[in-house]
Amino acid sequence: MKVFLTHTETAFANYYGERPLAALRRHAEVVRNPTGRVLQGAALAEAAAGCHAIVADRATPGLAETFAAAPDLVAFLRCAVDISTIDVAAASAAGVLVTRATPGFTDSVAELGLGLMIDLARGVSTAVRAARAGQAMVPAMGTQLRGATLGLVGYGRIAQRLGALARACGMRVLANDPHPPATEDVTFLDLPALLAEADFVVCLAPATPETRDLMDEAAFARMRRGAFFINLARGELVDEAALAAALERGHLGGAALDVGRAPDQMPSPALAHRPDVVATPHIGGLTRAATEHQAMDTVRQVAALAAGTLPEGAVNAAEARRLSRSGR
Repeated sequence: MKVFLTHTETAFANYYGERPLAALRRHAEVVRNPTGRVLQGAALAEAAAGCHAIVADRATPGLAETFAAAPDLVAFLRCAVDISTIDVAAASAAGVLVTRATPGFTDSVAELGLGLMIDLARGVSTAVRAARAGQAMVPAMGTQLRGATLGLVGYGRIAQRLGALARACGMRVLANDPHPPATEDVTFLDLPALLAEADFVVCLAPATPETRDLMDEAAFARMRRGAFFINLARGELVDEAALAAALERGHLGGAALDVGRAPDQMPSPALAHRPDVVATPHIGGLTRAATEHQAMDTVRQVAALAAGTLPEGAVNAAEARRLSRSGR
């Protein structure tokens, strides 16, 4: 079996790594991306000519042009959970299997969330910026986590882990979710009530058409004056003009963003450059444990294909007619 790995050198170092690559090579001949740039469309098909599978990093889209121009391609394996940039319908029409990785980043993102809460609460980044600029560091009153209220917008795996960390710090935890699980550790409220009570609001809802601009002008107005907002989910959930306005008028105590509407879900520069915003470059899942988890998922998927079996994480197995070429 022959596999094309789309990762550039930087993406490879951060999101794949030598150990998974060595494991992948035990199951297939591996062709690395030789161009140093993100490939897409016909250019990706040309680079992967003769390959039976493409292992794609999150920056590499799966476009109809690729599937149409890659007659040998059997499977397009996303080394991430998010497959929103893969045209699954076009892959299915071409008979190409699409797979995704499992979420191995729960602890990683939750720990970043806790760190951002502490940063905002104690003005860590503000003091560091002043010191590095040669300015005087001015002591400022902080917010103690113990006794404060955390509001989780969405209550999936990451939110549940962050809630556990917050409770360990002595915080009260509220959550809003359309399908709340049965638990006695969290109080579930509707969104307006949660926003009105929380000292820290952390956005962890899934990105769907229904949640687009979930945090809008009205939502930020409902938050307590001086409360902090953190987005660890997706940029589309936040009306960025509304967030900037809430910060500008001093209604919020600050914000922390690991995602935004810039390319590759990066925080938008207009917000990231604000002194009342702590911005990180979409690093929530960027720990070796988290990225290796997803890279090793693709190794297991390639191993299954090489053995003629359906890999875990298959999205469109019923339409993947080309699987017969791998022995299924």
